[in-house]
Amino acid sequence: MTDDSKYLDPITHEPTSLTGLRHRNGTISIARDAVGTGTAGAFFVCIGDQPALDFGGKRNPDGQGFAAFGHVTNGMRLIREIWSSKTQGPPGSSEGELIASPAQILGARRV
Repeated sequence: MTDDSKYLDPITHEPTSLTGLRHRNGTISIARDAVGTGTAGAFFVCIGDQPALDFGGKRNPDGQGFAAFGHVTNGMRLIREIWSSKTQGPPGSSEGELIASPAQILGARRV
């Protein structure tokens, strides 16, 4: 399980219609429930193109999509290994989206 006390405050939602970014292979994006509930403490990396996550896509009933903010430039092989890791629960459940042994991110940089 995640420790909700470690989450950062929610950030303003920046849809792909404003940023021009798209959810393509390697895109890093903010996880969210309702618009404005996303936090930098909960993000995901796209494996393969994911247009349903963009503004106007069908992944969210509100059509606002997710806020893409970065791109993996090196290390997609490791991202795929993490993706194939055992999860805390069955597919389709919220626990099924959390890996059993969390991976530690040792660094990131703006390029």
